[in-house]
Amino acid sequence: MADNKVEQRPGESAEDYANRQLLARRTQAMEHKIVVLSGKGGVGKSTIAVNLAVSLSLTGKKIGLLDIDIHGPSVPTMLNLEGVRAQANGKTILPVEMGALKVMSVGFLLENKDSAIIWRGPMKMNVIEQLLRDVEWGDLDYLIIDSPPGTGDEPLSIVQLIGEMDGAVVVTTPQDVAAADVRKSLDFCRQLNLPVLGIVENMSGFICPECGKETAIFQGNNGETMAAAAGVPFLGKIPIDPAVGLSCDAGTPFIYHYSKTETAKRFEKIVQQILDGEQLKK
Repeated sequence: MADNKVEQRPGESAEDYANRQLLARRTQAMEHKIVVLSGKGGVGKSTIAVNLAVSLSLTGKKIGLLDIDIHGPSVPTMLNLEGVRAQANGKTILPVEMGALKVMSVGFLLENKDSAIIWRGPMKMNVIEQLLRDVEWGDLDYLIIDSPPGTGDEPLSIVQLIGEMDGAVVVTTPQDVAAADVRKSLDFCRQLNLPVLGIVENMSGFICPECGKETAIFQGNNGETMAAAAGVPFLGKIPIDPAVGLSCDAGTPFIYHYSKTETAKRFEKIVQQILDGEQLKK
C-alpha cells in the first residue's frame, strides 16, 4: 500500500495538518477504492454498490462500504441496519461490522431516520471527510463508495478527499431518458481524471421465473452503446428481478440469498470483470 508523506502546507494550523495526516493514513490502508456513480436517480446504483461489496466480502476479502448519500442513505435499509447507531471509541467512530464487511453511513448518525438533512456543500464535504478520517476502517482490500445521483458535492468531495482512486463503476438503465444524465457522469470522470472501470446496465429486461424467457421492458441499449462511444468496458446487464426489490426492502443482500438465480450469476460476472480489469492490477 502507498505510504505517501503528507507535507505541512504554508500557514496550515497544527490541527488541520494532523487531520490531513490521519486522513492520509486511513486511505493509504485501503488497497483499492471504487466509487459507484450515476448521473440519474432511480437506476439501482445503491443496489449495485451493496451487492458488489457483499460479493467481495464473501470471497474473504476485507471490505468497507461507505454510503455518502447524505440526503437519502439507502445502505442501512438494504443491509437490515435501520435503527443501528454508530458507536464511538474516544474520538474514533466504529463502523458497523457484518462479518468481513465494515459499513458506514450518515444514516447511522441520525436520531430519527425520517429527519431531513438540510446542508450546503461545505457541510457535506466536512461530514464525508469525517466518515473517511474518523472511522476506524483498519486495513481494507476494497472500499466501495455508494454516491448519490449526479455530479455535485458528494462525488466531487470523495474524489478530492481520497485523491488517487482505482476508478468508478457507472450505472445506467436502457431508456434514452437515462442516457444524457449518465453521460454526464462519464464526463465528470474525465474531468477529474477518474478511471471508469466500466458501465453496468441495470433493469435490462425481465426474466420470467417460470420459463426463463427474457423480455425487454424498456427500449434502448444505452449501457453498451455508451461504453463503446466512451471507450470504456461494458460490464454487463442486470435484468429486472422482483427478488432484488424484495431483498433490498428486507435488508437481505440479493447476491447472497438468491445466489442460484440468473440475475445473481450476472452480478457475479460483473464483479469478476471489475476484479480482472487492468486498473485494479496496477
